[in-house]
Amino acid sequence: MAYWVKILHEKKEYIVNFERVTAFCHEPNGRITFWLPDIAIPIIINPQSNLKDHQKVLEYIQQLNLLEFEDSYWVKILYERKEYVINLTAISSFCHEPNGRITFWLPDSTIPIIINPVSNPDSYEQVVNYIHKSTGYSFSEKIR
Repeated sequence: MAYWVKILHEKKEYIVNFERVTAFCHEPNGRITFWLPDIAIPIIINPQSNLKDHQKVLEYIQQLNLLEFEDSYWVKILYERKEYVINLTAISSFCHEPNGRITFWLPDSTIPIIINPVSNPDSYEQVVNYIHKSTGYSFSEKIR
């Protein structure tokens, strides 16, 4: 079921199906960024200049925390002092580095997310569990 929202951004109106958006980034200053599906245009909503639309996005993100979907796996990941809410089912590849870090790229953007098992153990565990649950694969303890 589609979740259509009308958003004003840079003097343009967008009607976006939030169910097709695969990642949201919530910054400490309150800004929320998401990327339009298929065209990777970042939409940045600032609460100071666009409180109404900011509230719409925030309400949707909060719903993601309350709902479980069969075809999605939403996780919160803290990365570079920002909170990302990401649908891991939209990620097409994961890279495990010799130092244990896992890297993946947000769909519809070029932003890499790098999860360190030491500095971000909760997010790391969520990603590792998702990878094993959805693919059947696990990363080796040591890369040869």
